Amino acid sequence: MNNNQFNRSYIIRISFISALGGYLFGFDFAVISGALPFLQKQFGLDQYWEGFATGSLALGAVLGCIIASAVADRYGRRKGLMAAAVIFMVSSLAMAGAHNRDFFIISRAMAGVGVGMASVLSPMYISEISPAQFRGRMVAINQLTVVTGILVTNLVNYSLRNYGDDSWRWMFGLGAIPSALFFIGACYLPESPRWLIKAGKIDAAKTIMGKIGGMAYSNQSLQSVQQSLQGSGKINYGMLFHKSILPALLVGIGLAVFQQFCGINVVFNYTPKIFESIGASQDDQLLQTVFIGGVNLVFTLAAMLLVDKLGRKPLMLIGALGLSLLYIIVVLMLGKGSDNV
Repeated sequence: MNNNQFNRSYIIRISFISALGGYLFGFDFAVISGALPFLQKQFGLDQYWEGFATGSLALGAVLGCIIASAVADRYGRRKGLMAAAVIFMVSSLAMAGAHNRDFFIISRAMAGVGVGMASVLSPMYISEISPAQFRGRMVAINQLTVVTGILVTNLVNYSLRNYGDDSWRWMFGLGAIPSALFFIGACYLPESPRWLIKAGKIDAAKTIMGKIGGMAYSNQSLQSVQQSLQGSGKINYGMLFHKSILPALLVGIGLAVFQQFCGINVVFNYTPKIFESIGASQDDQLLQTVFIGGVNLVFTLAAMLLVDKLGRKPLMLIGALGLSLLYIIVVLMLGKGSDNV
């Protein structure tokens, strides 16, 4: 089908709205870095509780990922995104108003539920609403909003650094603003045509697909989705262990696991602590979070521009090799400035 027949502005608009979930993912992931020095003073956190206050987001995200699919299948992708937005907003205000350590940690775990739901639902919605010709680029918008959320949050944290001991409350509380915008935007999103077809709402699905690409695209997509849904209720998990599938499955899972184990989460979450260990002032600690967020955004854009030219595998290998070499350099440099390395 001719790409000119698609309503590109409509596709991009709804993709960006749903990708606000990625922005809030980036916000909740990054905000702890700037707030941690203040939280340490406020609640008297030792190393154990610093780690738990930071890691509670991931604990909540596990639960969010588990329930996201069930919510999306039963109530629809749009309502799932709206629920995630509400959780983001409530948890941001709860963290900002926390008056003891335990309530803060519970609130941050609640934010993690929103993170887990958004990490599943936003790319799911975008992939189901976008035509195949645009799907890869539209889903990449979600990752772009994640790193944008990280950078903007680091900038806000840095700008609030000298507003007193309660600066951290503003850092968390301001997350309610993009959460509210996400909720309002999600209210106007069309439902996923795939979910509507699965729910038997054929006319509604055809209307939405017609708005995306015209009646020819609508009829073609309807037939394609209906074919893909045939037998979708009968899942043979034993096929995962077939010799033609298992190696690729293990590689895919391994890449996801090692992506998390590569150490970048420690860098993002504990940047102030790392630079504190070499004598940097609090201002300089928070400034480094901005620098790291900026580099992250620049290279995310570079990867998006180069991935179709160079391919996924070469970029992945370049990134892995670069990380390995840079971590060695970082450790050697930190070792010269710290008595603890």
